[in-house]
Amino acid sequence: MERILNTLESIKEEAWEINDFMYRNPELGDQEYQAVEKLTAFLSKHHFKIEMGIADKPTAFMAIYNSNIPGPKIAYLCEYDALPEIGHGCGHNMIGTMSALAGIALSKIVGEIGGTVIVLGTPAEETDGGKVYMVEKGIFGDIDIAMILHPLGETFESGGSLALDAIQFDFRGKTSHAAAQPEAGINALDAAIQTFNGINALRQHIQSDVRIHGIIKEGGVAANVVPDKAVAQFYVRAKERTYLDTVVDKVRNIAKGAALMTGATVNISNYQISYDNMITNQVLSKAFINNLKKVGVTEINPARASFGSIDMGNVSHVVPSIHPYIGLNHPNVNAHTKKMADLTVSEIAHERIIQGAAALALTGYEIINDNGLLMKIQKEFSED
Repeated sequence: MERILNTLESIKEEAWEINDFMYRNPELGDQEYQAVEKLTAFLSKHHFKIEMGIADKPTAFMAIYNSNIPGPKIAYLCEYDALPEIGHGCGHNMIGTMSALAGIALSKIVGEIGGTVIVLGTPAEETDGGKVYMVEKGIFGDIDIAMILHPLGETFESGGSLALDAIQFDFRGKTSHAAAQPEAGINALDAAIQTFNGINALRQHIQSDVRIHGIIKEGGVAANVVPDKAVAQFYVRAKERTYLDTVVDKVRNIAKGAALMTGATVNISNYQISYDNMITNQVLSKAFINNLKKVGVTEINPARASFGSIDMGNVSHVVPSIHPYIGLNHPNVNAHTKKMADLTVSEIAHERIIQGAAALALTGYEIINDNGLLMKIQKEFSED
């Protein structure tokens, strides 16, 4: 523990500068070139080998420190994309900094205990789910552990998230004069409206964790013309991917039925990438929480109920993972706000960056040094 803390103490000023630079220079998803340059230069300085543009994403990277001694591969995940107008209102500047710091601190020890340290740069969490593409490209194929730590107003244990599919229905009908020849038309908008009505009827017969919300993007151009085109988009979410697939089948059938009712046709597609539900590895989570307490973060809440969706969920289906939250002593602050962004460069944020990185690095150290802990983590993962 002492060596990890000493390493972090010796490089904390540089880490704070990187964190604050990202705050001052926020970049949107897939455009985070300055953030990536800062993080990879920091890692390269500490002898990590850098591979850029992984998973066909220009601002994704993999930084590897290999001890050349057999052992687990521990991955820390960086995020660094910002929000339009708000900047780093989700604290991704802190996430990127903490993961890079943790990787560097652990790398100073693995030469003696074995294993490989990997720091992954995962872009566009807010918009395009960079981790989803990285999972699909097999980036996590031989990684043993994946960890990420997210800032928030309060500290929470790692919990879950909802699986999500983004479904689009393109209805096609036939135009006609809505007053003079309504019988000659096929109303695509009616099909979209019936889809909403059908989904509303479905809500009584699905589990309470399901969330379905949608909009009509296109629905006609003039009130006296029967619409021949209507486009509806929905997010469909559920606690588990398997049940989500069942619900999505029902929603698709509702749209098909609406098309039959009105005489329209429908084309069904996914208009955004799909997210899997987050599966927290509880053995790994407990190890991390114990280390977080060791470095001075003791006010820790149980995992919070989450009805959002995150791309870390996809990672958790292929490798044991955690996604806890580290608090900034502002319980009432909301994420995705300017106030949250400003907090990421405060004195408490700088302190939490060091404490968070220390807990991440100490957890990695324990896993490499204790094969029994790794086996327990892997056993839980295989059972999940």
